[in-house]
This record gives sequence, structure tokens and C-alpha cells, in this order.
Amino acid sequence: MSKILKVQNLSKTYRSGEHDLNVLNNVSFDVDKGQSFAIVGPSGSGKTTLLGLCAGLDTTDDGEIWLCGESLSGLDEDGRAVLRNQNVGFVFQDFQLLPTLTALENVIVPLELRGVKNASDHGRELLEKVGLLNRTEHYPSQLSGGEQQRVALARAFSNKPSILFADEPTGNLDDDTGARIEELLFELNKEQGTALVIVTHDLELAKKTDKSIRLRSGKIEETIG
Repeated sequence: MSKILKVQNLSKTYRSGEHDLNVLNNVSFDVDKGQSFAIVGPSGSGKTTLLGLCAGLDTTDDGEIWLCGESLSGLDEDGRAVLRNQNVGFVFQDFQLLPTLTALENVIVPLELRGVKNASDHGRELLEKVGLLNRTEHYPSQLSGGEQQRVALARAFSNKPSILFADEPTGNLDDDTGARIEELLFELNKEQGTALVIVTHDLELAKKTDKSIRLRSGKIEETIG
């Protein structure tokens, strides 16, 4: 099976005052097309930093990352942005919806940026999939946290990404709402064949993925699956 994401000997250090903070140390793993994958660990273990590097939002100090067959080190910032726009979806803990746009408008932003015809029709289909067809004209401030995260999910899948990065997607939600968001993530992952990379401290969520790694102090402590 071909690899959608390959990480090899990855290290990252940040300068903090006079000290170097080693956030990631010699991390290697890969994710197959269509696979679900979890990065687990306590706060400060390097999970979110690793996600940002894998998505090309930051650059590595050492090691290599291949995303959708492209070496990220061989691309400049614009090149990485193009790769993300064409292949990558994101879901964040704090939803990151645009407050001045309706639910439907938020979902179709990626489509309109790409000049897709009938973007509104496609957006409505996605909102129907996540159970929000009756909320198309509502603004984020008029939606509950769970509803906002469902809009964010619909937006993430709108451009049919090859890979979706989700950073603590259920972190700000109650248990029942979080469980529904998890279901939707895995449903959309299966339907569209999108690889799913989830950063979480939730071991139960990680168990539902095909494969996971556990980080501690910037190193892989355990690989499961």
C-alpha cells in the first residue's frame, strides 16, 4: 500500500531564551493511503509540533517528511501551501470558523478558492451528511460547540483531501458530542478514502484507529498496530 505520509528521523529544537528546547527527537513513522492514525501523548510531549511539521506548517531541523509523495524540505513556503490546498484538510480543537460567514459559507470557502462550480450544492450535501442542513444560514455564534465542530468537519472534507489532520478534535466537547464527532470523522474517512491523522490525549479514541504512536518527551515510546 502506498504511503501518504512518511516521516524519517525527524528532530525539532526551539530556542527558549538561552536554552535549546528539544521538542522532537529522531521520530520515524508512516501512514498508508486511507489509513487512520493517532499520535498520542501527554501535554508537552510534542504531539502538536509533530502535526504542524507533517502538514508543512513549520520546517524541520533534521530528518525528512514526504507528504503525498512530495519531500517537504524540497518545497518553499508557497510550494507547501499549494500542496496543502490541494491535498490536506484540517480540524482544530477550537473549530476556527470565520465568524462573519454562515455555516454554508464557511464550508464552501475552500471550494470557492479553487473555483469549483456548484460549490453551494456541494456544501449543502456535506452539511446534510453531518446533520446540519437546517443550520446552513446560521452564524458560528448561533451554533453550539458540537455544531461548530461539525461545520468544521464538513469544511475539512469539502475539497476531498487525501489526508486530514485533526488536532484534539473532541477536546472542547462533552462526551456525547465528542463521540458523535468521532463517528463522523471515521465515517467520512471511510467514505472518501481520506487518510486520518489525529492528535489526541484520549487513549480510547486512539484505540479506534488502525495504527498509533505514543510520544513522551519528544520520542516515540510505543507503536501500536
